[in-house]
Amino acid sequence: MKLKEDLNPMLLLLFHLMVWIYTFLTFMPSYILSWVSRPDAHSVLGCPEGPYRAVSATKRLATSLHPGVDTLDKMFEDAAMRFPHRDCLGTREVISEEDEQQSNGKVFKKVKSDAESVVRSILGEYCWLSYAEILTAASQLGSGLALLGQQPKNNVAIFCETRAEWIIAAQACFMYNFPLVTLYSTLGGPAIAHGLNETQVTLVITSRELLETRLKAILIEVPRLQHIIVVDNTPTSWPGYPRGISVHNMAAVQKLGARPENAARERKPALPSDIAVIMYTSGSTGIPKGVMISHSNIIACITGMAERIPNLCEEDTYIGYLPLAHVLELSAELVCFSHGCRIGYSSPQTLADQSTKIKKGSKGDASALQPTLMAAVPEIMDRIYKNVMTKVEEMNCVQRTLFILAYNYKLEQLAKGYSTPLCDKLVFRKIRSLLGGRTRVLLSGGAPLSATTQRFMNVCLCCPVGQGYGLTETCGAGTISELWDYSTGRVGGPLVCCEIKLKDWVEGGYRRTDKPHPRGEILIGGPNVTMGYYKNEVKNQDFFVDENGQRWFCTGDIGEFQEDGCLKIIDRKKDLVKLQAGEYVSLGKVEAVLKNCPLVENICAYANSDETYVIGFVVPNQKQLLALADQYGIRGTWEELCESKAMEELVLKIITEAALAAQLERFEIPLKICLSPDPWTPETGLVTDAFKLKRKELKTHYQDDIERMYGGK
Repeated sequence: MKLKEDLNPMLLLLFHLMVWIYTFLTFMPSYILSWVSRPDAHSVLGCPEGPYRAVSATKRLATSLHPGVDTLDKMFEDAAMRFPHRDCLGTREVISEEDEQQSNGKVFKKVKSDAESVVRSILGEYCWLSYAEILTAASQLGSGLALLGQQPKNNVAIFCETRAEWIIAAQACFMYNFPLVTLYSTLGGPAIAHGLNETQVTLVITSRELLETRLKAILIEVPRLQHIIVVDNTPTSWPGYPRGISVHNMAAVQKLGARPENAARERKPALPSDIAVIMYTSGSTGIPKGVMISHSNIIACITGMAERIPNLCEEDTYIGYLPLAHVLELSAELVCFSHGCRIGYSSPQTLADQSTKIKKGSKGDASALQPTLMAAVPEIMDRIYKNVMTKVEEMNCVQRTLFILAYNYKLEQLAKGYSTPLCDKLVFRKIRSLLGGRTRVLLSGGAPLSATTQRFMNVCLCCPVGQGYGLTETCGAGTISELWDYSTGRVGGPLVCCEIKLKDWVEGGYRRTDKPHPRGEILIGGPNVTMGYYKNEVKNQDFFVDENGQRWFCTGDIGEFQEDGCLKIIDRKKDLVKLQAGEYVSLGKVEAVLKNCPLVENICAYANSDETYVIGFVVPNQKQLLALADQYGIRGTWEELCESKAMEELVLKIITEAALAAQLERFEIPLKICLSPDPWTPETGLVTDAFKLKRKELKTHYQDDIERMYGGK
């Protein structure tokens, strides 16, 4: 969708004249480059439902990047041999922290970088460890864990934020064949205890903050636990912990493992079929499930992902800030290791110059690191989009005119397959600098990305935005769109490590025989399909093995295949609700449409099958809501505005207009809403670490509002 043009005719004429001259001069090179496009995949049996494979994997699915490199320890050792002295992992030093009082009385901790004193100091820059240094650190830690009594094939848990020590600990476990149990750092006490007890771990690796704020309170509920390894260097003594539990600093364990007599001890390497990771899902519904992922599963996954990223090499820099306990971040970082890239660590609170923990005038991590590669979940990308569009509204007439003209022109050129280097340099350079200015590939995964946000990212960040589709159960691999494909709403064709087919879902009205495109439940098969759920035979029914011995997973997502073999996600079985009158409503579809509304920061659609209409819980955009209140003369604090019936009605009216413009059916549009003054973050327990809605928790949290909106029934 174009931005609305309301422009001076002379400016419009001048701009189009410049564009005509520029287009004429660049037409032939762009035209030739546009011939590159090709089908993504095709059905190997010629059937509309598939299975579909990537064109380059029609004969055989890919299982590894290099012959003989079939486990994760071999993969990293191979990288360390090829790139021993290249930067591997980088951490940014924090100069100082200070509390900043906000206008609403809340206190935010701001981190100050060296941007204001860069001439006088190098503090605040990224400090790097090489591939050889990381390999040595991991080997020493693994040896130290073995000396503490850890045995091969016995589980080790990691409960830690995304940071360099997380990966060092993981590599140590891969080297010594200790299956790694991953737990999100935002999980609540019962979920943490469940994961630790179910996997029977005796040793957990964590950070000082998480130990004090989350783990310490539940230690008595985990009777098998014997050792806690703290990745921080201070303090070095840990009094006040239950009897039988020893707390160690990671550096001390590494020092123990580095002793000559200990380092020389023989280790038993893992087999490709051995469990590498037991990854607990973030639990969008019910208790988190542990997914068993073998070494061969992950090797196949990173082989498929790497093939879809052109020119991936040791010159690339990746910024890591998503949870490493999530399959998207872990697989992305392992892809980088396999090609000698360097990884600099960040967090959502310090990512950009405008992030909540960055002091005004200081550099965010992206500005300091200038990454070329980045992964993001739609929630993060939606925030960037809304922040930039808010700033566009605040521009003067000339600036806004230039931006709108350039935006619409580039949108047209991208649709034709052409590039616009002049617009990129003159108009979008400042927006591109939000992520450091050098990003060449941006991968979105974890949830559907709205078409509006995807178009905006393609235009303003001047780099292709690839949509990916995968699940923890498929090791994160499924599809990634080709980087030359600027179409929206599609997630690309199958990766070279897997194949995809469709299965009828009669209840939802989706069949493989549907016209013009086959539709149905998405089934993914291949060497990346994991070993199943840990100690959960009931849920393991979602996996099956076909007559050729290949494993498949039934995803529960509904897709359709396009003519070129690209997959489009159109629904989800769990998100489909049948209203009292018989209409089916896809809650995810409603949410994806309404999140494009500037007033909506986040939204959860809800429907009860005993009722005739949909309702919604809305986290409003603070700036937009305050402006709306001011426009209608409604006064009050932020909390009072969100509780105001008048504001609810105004927001509902605007949301309804947005829904109708997006061609939602009347029965799909929420008839009543409630406004939430507090954002939904993983810390609140209302969304996962990938910012997926936890519908069960949201329903409990808003139970009183549900009863009110459904008339007290």
